[in-house]
Amino acid sequence: MITTENQYDTDTKLRRIAMLSGEDPKKKFTCLMHLFNFESLLGCYHQLDGKKAIGIDGINKDVYGNNLNENINDLINRMKRMAYIPGPVKEVLIPKEGGKPGATRPLGISNLEDKIVQKMMQKILEAMYEPTFYECSYGFRPGRGCHDAIKDLQDHLHKNNVEVVIDIDLGNFFGTIDHKLMKEILSEKIGDPKLMRYIDRMFKAGVLSDGDLRIDEEGVPQGSICSPVLANVYAHYAIDEWIMKTVKPKVKGNIGFFRYADDAVICCEYAEDAERIRKVLGERLAKFKLRLNEEKTKSVRFSKREAANGVRQETFDFLGFTFYWGKARRGHYVPKLKTIKKRLKSKLKKVKEWVKRESNRMKLSILWKRFCAKLRGHNQYYGVSHNFEQVSLFFNEAVKIFFKWINRRSQRKSMNWKQFKRFMEVNPKPQPMIVHRLF
Repeated sequence: MITTENQYDTDTKLRRIAMLSGEDPKKKFTCLMHLFNFESLLGCYHQLDGKKAIGIDGINKDVYGNNLNENINDLINRMKRMAYIPGPVKEVLIPKEGGKPGATRPLGISNLEDKIVQKMMQKILEAMYEPTFYECSYGFRPGRGCHDAIKDLQDHLHKNNVEVVIDIDLGNFFGTIDHKLMKEILSEKIGDPKLMRYIDRMFKAGVLSDGDLRIDEEGVPQGSICSPVLANVYAHYAIDEWIMKTVKPKVKGNIGFFRYADDAVICCEYAEDAERIRKVLGERLAKFKLRLNEEKTKSVRFSKREAANGVRQETFDFLGFTFYWGKARRGHYVPKLKTIKKRLKSKLKKVKEWVKRESNRMKLSILWKRFCAKLRGHNQYYGVSHNFEQVSLFFNEAVKIFFKWINRRSQRKSMNWKQFKRFMEVNPKPQPMIVHRLF
């Protein structure tokens, strides 16, 4: 007979962990494995997306759920005996957004049972570390997102004097997180040896790529449920704490730091501060075995005062947007942003590939409905203040691509442009709009 706790008790204990961690960021938690109980793991199972890709064991959510209670109880028994062994992660290469033609990035897909354990592990880690994270960190955090980072960065640039922005690009951040250092960092707050052993097993589970099992000493798979919080913990100690506790007190002027996962910028009031930071940034990251992408990491002039005096300023990219100085309606300069040019081209290329591939597989009405869903998805992310023109451009170009390829479904044209316009009048497409206002 297995003793279980209800989900309410587990959630209450997680909230208490968060409270204690917030009161004392150095507090060490010695008893955590009891949080892996029947009710909590059952809740984690129900929170999984059943439409996600399946791991190497071939078991999906529905199959596992056929004998759900028995499977969860068996998992708990194995975890108590330290007999649970995470399976290897299946590696899938997907096109890299905005990268060079043919460039890919690896995506890790875990077995369903491993996803359940990872989900509970994520909750525990978030309870311990969320209260210790700084406001400058936005990526993969509850209640925070990329548009919050974009808004706060734009607000900082608008309200503060800035001369130079350091645009940071970390080379393969997720793939270079050192396992030994990661475990040393985690052991400062995790005093439960069983949980640490399971974290170690998760690191040693390996990656299955093209039939070959690879066990590395570094890297957390992108796509793993635990990877985002682990990456945030690593970056917190490697970068955030250094900026907030070491750099800020020693610089001459004000600096603003904004980080979303591995995408980060430092806004410096004085160019001399930016120069000093840039010189030691690589050395700091090297201590954690991280590296700068020297080709993409750059210091750019970004001064409102100089822009107002007619001095041409540079631009920088952050979270899919190019930031630049532009004139407001009243004539004064304000920080503006627009879709990165390469990203816009990449998105249109994806639309072309999709329409070309799917145009002969479904009826026009269904194809158009799904196409409109893609337009709405693009608008939902890129529909921010100052970027209406670029969103409109994407909509117009995407419609032209759609029209071109539906007319290649056969030797005869499906419809001419006049007929297509009538079709759109009957089946109106979404209209570009500003979804996220920055001021």
